[in-house]
Amino acid sequence: QVQLVESGGGLVQPGGSLRLSCVASGSIFSIRTMGWYRQAPGKQRELVAAITNDGSTNYADSVKGRFTISRDNAKNTVYLQMNSLKPEETAVYYCKARIIVTITFWSNDYWGQGTQVTVSS
Repeated sequence: QVQLVESGGGLVQPGGSLRLSCVASGSIFSIRTMGWYRQAPGKQRELVAAITNDGSTNYADSVKGRFTISRDNAKNTVYLQMNSLKPEETAVYYCKARIIVTITFWSNDYWGQGTQVTVSS
């Protein structure tokens, strides 16, 4: 009974910016690493950026210097600020979180439903 809901996707021109958000809700005891992945048509899903619960970050080489991942632990929310977007970054962007649930204290990975980002003029 955990849900991740992404928002903030849309159509943007090359060189433009978007900010994605992902909110986790439900029977959450704690959230460990949160991350953003993307999947373009005909391609495998790939990691874009990840952030641990203590703020350590990891980025794909292709987005370093342009994308910034952050999180608000009080709101169970992770953000992805994307600047200088390129047409080849058109994809569905997914949020993933490693969550420890209440009662059982089991740890599982949960995925959001995805949000479409289209970079086109």
